[in-house]
Amino acid sequence: MATPPISRRTVLAAGAGAAAAGLTVPGAAHAGHSTGSVGFTLNAQVLDGGEQVTSVTLDTSRLGPVDPASLTTGTFTVHAKATSPLPLAPGDLIFSEYDLDRTVTAARVDRRGDIVLDLSTAEGQVGGGTLGYIVSKGRNVQLKLVYTITQNAPISVRRRPVTISTFRQGRLSNPEVDAFSYHTSRSGMKYRLYSPSARGRRPLVVWLHGGGEGASLPDNYYDNETTLRANRGALGFATREAQRIFDGAYVVAPQSFSAWMQDGPRFAPLIREIILDLVRRKDIDPRRIYVAGCSNGGYMSMEMTVFYPELFAASVPICGVVQALQGGERLITDDELRAITTPTWLVTSLDDTTVPPEPNTVHAHNLIPGSLVTLYEHVVWNGYQFPGHWSWIYVARNDPSIDGQHIWQWMARQRG
Repeated sequence: MATPPISRRTVLAAGAGAAAAGLTVPGAAHAGHSTGSVGFTLNAQVLDGGEQVTSVTLDTSRLGPVDPASLTTGTFTVHAKATSPLPLAPGDLIFSEYDLDRTVTAARVDRRGDIVLDLSTAEGQVGGGTLGYIVSKGRNVQLKLVYTITQNAPISVRRRPVTISTFRQGRLSNPEVDAFSYHTSRSGMKYRLYSPSARGRRPLVVWLHGGGEGASLPDNYYDNETTLRANRGALGFATREAQRIFDGAYVVAPQSFSAWMQDGPRFAPLIREIILDLVRRKDIDPRRIYVAGCSNGGYMSMEMTVFYPELFAASVPICGVVQALQGGERLITDDELRAITTPTWLVTSLDDTTVPPEPNTVHAHNLIPGSLVTLYEHVVWNGYQFPGHWSWIYVARNDPSIDGQHIWQWMARQRG
């Protein structure tokens, strides 16, 4: 489960690929030349707490050079509405739909001559996110986003005042997410793949998502999106820093049909199928395959090393589940933990109330031979405290270290 108790959940919100939205500006409101329709792009970034729309780019370069001095934060108003892509049952809850004005913090002209409206963005901020969490399903979903742009004053183009008649919403753009290509395995499991620019035999990092990012059944919501947008788990390994440390690595993020914990033994060979197929098709070093995952994915990371002890050079289970929640049965037995031979570094936070450390991470560390463990007191990054379950934030930032060696460097040094 990549989701903490609802009362503590940081608000993520609303989705991609929304329907076009526009608003005609009354000609009488502004003096000067009126031009036709202009498209706009929603620009997003994945923060540590999830993806947010951080700016809007208006496709104004075709109008001619815009005078930056004619732009203020009040020239345009940006309204955002986010709604569920799935019908909700009576009484069901979703965190969080929203319908509000976004605060424009800056208006500028970029290198292409397009107007960019920077929007107020912060961890935990209500409005602006791209995911919603449906309580009854325990799933994050991409919600339908409709942005409406209103022009409040003319802009200056070639010293003429210009008013744009209508605005057309375009795509959601996130370069980090868009760098991962879309795929489906022969068994039907969807996955996203980052391919390094460097040539030659390269390592492979397998990222296994939390429970909130699996498919939602029985409504067949299976988006191949939330695995990258809910947190920086997979994206961290595709950053410039990580690619330098791993000497250029492929990063694959499979998406479960439901949740890894629901049937780990069934999912294990399906994940392995994706890995072996990539090894066949790409120039991947089979001695440098690494697996990491959070919560449900932390469980699955350990499960993969139980089933395939020779496949991985290293494993990083983050707040991984060993014992089913509410005191249930052990999903990984003590004998299985003792038998793990893959070098393992476990990570969690002591204030994790979703997957308590003692019966899970600490217990696994005590039994997995030679394993390393990092126990944080809280999950705090850039001065913002996240729910204790979100310790994957630290791994995505290469923060865990032991005796001066950080976790990415440790992973990259391991060989199968």
